[in-house]
Amino acid sequence: MESTSFMKVDEVAQELGVSKSYAYKIVQKLNAELKEKGFMTISGRINKQYFMERTCYGAAKKERD
Repeated sequence: MESTSFMKVDEVAQELGVSKSYAYKIVQKLNAELKEKGFMTISGRINKQYFMERTCYGAAKKERD
């Protein structure tokens, strides 16, 4: 498995420009959504593709296509 398929809380905080504690809340929320859909999750990490889809980055990409 590729190590870059998951983002750590530090990376989420840096990407969004928020504190680590707030980034952890975001990761928890996104992981809860994934768990609700039946996916396994890893505490403190989020699937990079799902993160991009759920943040403004995914919406901006779809608008450009």
